[in-house]
Amino acid sequence: MEAATELGLDRIDLVGMYRNMLLSRSVEERGRTLFKQGKIPGSFYTGLGNEAAAAAVGTAMGPDDVGAVIHRNTGVHLARGTEPWKILAQFMGREDAPSRGRDGNVHFAEFDLGLITMVSHLPAMLPVATGCALAFRIRQEPRVAIGWFGDGSSARGDAHEAMNFAGTRQLPVVFVCNNNQYAYSTPTRLEYAVDHLAARALAYGFDGVVVDGTDLLAVYREARDAIEKAREGGGPTLIESVTLRLEGHGIHDDASYVPRELFEEYEDRDPIERFHRWLVEHAAFTDDEQRTIESEIKELLSEAVKRAEASPEPAPETLLDGVYAPHDVFETPHFS
Repeated sequence: MEAATELGLDRIDLVGMYRNMLLSRSVEERGRTLFKQGKIPGSFYTGLGNEAAAAAVGTAMGPDDVGAVIHRNTGVHLARGTEPWKILAQFMGREDAPSRGRDGNVHFAEFDLGLITMVSHLPAMLPVATGCALAFRIRQEPRVAIGWFGDGSSARGDAHEAMNFAGTRQLPVVFVCNNNQYAYSTPTRLEYAVDHLAARALAYGFDGVVVDGTDLLAVYREARDAIEKAREGGGPTLIESVTLRLEGHGIHDDASYVPRELFEEYEDRDPIERFHRWLVEHAAFTDDEQRTIESEIKELLSEAVKRAEASPEPAPETLLDGVYAPHDVFETPHFS
């Protein structure tokens, strides 16, 4: 427990993050079942293998911080307080879901919880997070923005532009790269020439760190330090969380391009199993506690599915509601 205590985490915090990871994976497993039952439109994407980083960064965020999340970050939504039934309703495109059935099945966030909805062009969210950080600076608010992206996103111009802008102005923003080692099917050796994406941070004028994305406490340590440094005026940080998707890019992808040995290596480093072993060894976590959490999650998801399925599909005539601003919003200038 000494390592956790140094991070300001008590046993309740540790078990809470472990529960977050279990719940995150369970929500996505339930989503996979709903997809196979024909209840989820489109394809389906999960964060299998990314649970530690999502739970850690989501927990490290302050209550007034904001984040531009991506589809591998279910644990961030849960850490911020999104209810599982809303996530399942989102998967199924229901009216009571965060996006009210008007966007992709994993394109969602609850703005009231400090999260900003993603778009498919994932690096386009980094300028959004950077813009939030600029607003915090202008308003002199002690808040931090977090922007997530994948290793494939690092090849696009908007990722570069966001980091360059944030670096020149030393904005309170943290960039978190979920490095899954494959941008869809392209291996990292064909994505960039440096050994680690975090090395690019130096050129932008801020710190970059590489962390094992399967190690919950290691990610939490780097996220906590980066967020607090940004809050205190120390500027951005690029955190490269190295892990592996434990399945394909989406449910439609068999990931046949990933060497079997690499899959086996990261299956042995499954972040949930890894932290479970740590809890047993260092926090006296018991089998009874494990069974209790599993039972609670099973019951929670059973009710969540019922509530999500009870939510109606959006009526076709309301398709454009909330999509466009009313025409008269521009008739009177809102600035002087």
